[in-house]
Amino acid sequence: MHEIDPTRVRALKRTVLIVALLNLGYFFVENAVALAIGSVSLFADSVDFLEDTAVNLLIFLALGWPLAHRSVAGKVMAGVILVPAVAALWQAIAKFQNPEAPDPLSLVLTAGGAVVVNTICAVLLLRQRDHGGSMTRAAWLAARNDVIINIGIIVMGVVTLTVVRNGWPDVVLGLGIVALNLRAAKEVWEVAEEENLAAKALAGEVDDD
Repeated sequence: MHEIDPTRVRALKRTVLIVALLNLGYFFVENAVALAIGSVSLFADSVDFLEDTAVNLLIFLALGWPLAHRSVAGKVMAGVILVPAVAALWQAIAKFQNPEAPDPLSLVLTAGGAVVVNTICAVLLLRQRDHGGSMTRAAWLAARNDVIINIGIIVMGVVTLTVVRNGWPDVVLGLGIVALNLRAAKEVWEVAEEENLAAKALAGEVDDD
């Protein structure tokens, strides 16, 4: 791993700041709908928007830091990615006793809007994901996973409306979000650890001189 090219720092910062603001704006929309209709998956996804906001703001601050410091930031973000997973698990457990179906139309419309927002974010981050190490990889993974989750919510809304008229599909999808975020956190942690090893190697080269 190498230090970020200084000429890319400005473009990276602009990109992650735009992505952070998009995520923050849609968090309020999706969270309000999720609470209104009692959806586990939509609530977890709304918390995920807040998590993405935090990740991208941290990247904005950390870009240009030394390699070792970026490794620490990457590990912090791996932990941050777990936040929506914990929220989804808590909601899913709470709903086991009363798996009432959330309003399918609200689910589909809100998740459709989330697909648009997350696709824009993923496209913005796609060209930058390999230039900021674990930090930009964390942001891109989050945006990619969100698109997958949003499509799953849309499918689940249709299934709830036409096939299974209860809340179990919503609970199952919420648990799926848990698994997806655990995997993303693991990938980010591994890249951050690579940066840590690279930083130690560079320090060793300096010592040998």
